[in-house]
Amino acid sequence: MERRRVLVAVSGGIAAYKVPELIRCLVRAGHTVRCVVTDAASHFVSPLVLQALCGSPVRSQLFDASEESEIDHVALADWADIVVLAPATANTLARLANGLADDLVSTTLLATRAPLLAAPAMNVNMWRHPATRENVGRLRDRGVRFIGPESGALACGWEGEGRMSEPETIAAEIELCLGPRSLTSTRVVVTAGGTREPIDSVRALTNRSSGKMGFAIAAEAARRGAETVLVAGPSALSTPQSVRRVDVETALEMREAVLAEMPTASVLVMAAAVADFRPSKPATTKIRKEDLGDSAPVIELVRNPDILAEICAQPRDGRIVVGFAAEDRDVLETARRKLARKGCDLLVANDVSRTDGGFDSDRNAVIFVRPGGEAEELPLLAKAEVAARLWDLIEKLRGSSA
Repeated sequence: MERRRVLVAVSGGIAAYKVPELIRCLVRAGHTVRCVVTDAASHFVSPLVLQALCGSPVRSQLFDASEESEIDHVALADWADIVVLAPATANTLARLANGLADDLVSTTLLATRAPLLAAPAMNVNMWRHPATRENVGRLRDRGVRFIGPESGALACGWEGEGRMSEPETIAAEIELCLGPRSLTSTRVVVTAGGTREPIDSVRALTNRSSGKMGFAIAAEAARRGAETVLVAGPSALSTPQSVRRVDVETALEMREAVLAEMPTASVLVMAAAVADFRPSKPATTKIRKEDLGDSAPVIELVRNPDILAEICAQPRDGRIVVGFAAEDRDVLETARRKLARKGCDLLVANDVSRTDGGFDSDRNAVIFVRPGGEAEELPLLAKAEVAARLWDLIEKLRGSSA
């Protein structure tokens, strides 16, 4: 990801204890982070802790001569690529909505021209109060982006909306705000994970796909501004921010979901490891050993539909279709044959025999194969980086076909 400048503004709420983890997430993503805090915020989280995590002095006073001599509040507001208000208390939102600027945080929020993301945190009754609702509405109209609040148990003992979103969720939303927006007005469908074909009521045929590559592709599409639908096989992975997820289990369910989403999609990325075969007559109850004696069950398999080939055979109307091939030998040659057989615009091949990437790994080494045999081999990269490289290529394909 591109290194960006993130200014975290912390106001005085109990949820400020989550801010150190938010800073960790942002620093791990490679961003430069600075913090400004209100006087009240320093009662909930130590400025020294924030300074140690972001590696820069934490600002708090509007009229501190030593701070103003280093960099004034306007320069700090101009420095940021994005400003994150976390937690955004009812008081801070009210002051921002009314243009008040009587401390460093409120002055910086008013002076900045960078995108502003607010993560509200307060008592449920405060959040529901008409004054707060009005203030939030006014700020939304001015372009302030909100994330949360979430529902749950609150520090005050009440239950309901008011919990600040988790640091990982806020960090993911920041990536969306900082995204290039190159896929705005584009609808994308991504498939991910393996399918699970039932043998009986407790057993199934499946594969080792974790879904990480497909989830990374969907996350990157959303970061670039696309309306993104993720059709996912069984997976414990969290849904990427701003992605609509459709959960399926079998190949037939995945086919039905993809065909339902396809008509309005500009790009389809078929990254799922769809089972080629399924039991023809799955048992409705568990197959027990004692019922079979010394014999083993005979499981008759039938072919599953070829979703990628079916999609490629339909009229494109400018739609880009990307296929995937997970191979353990003769990777490039097999991928070229599959590309010619399926008829997609691009095929991504990866060697799943590698021990340093592929299944269950956060890294992948892939080859982009184009019609005509042209191939681009990437080194071993994080799957998020592979996803970014893939979308760079898809955008070029869309541009050349326009």
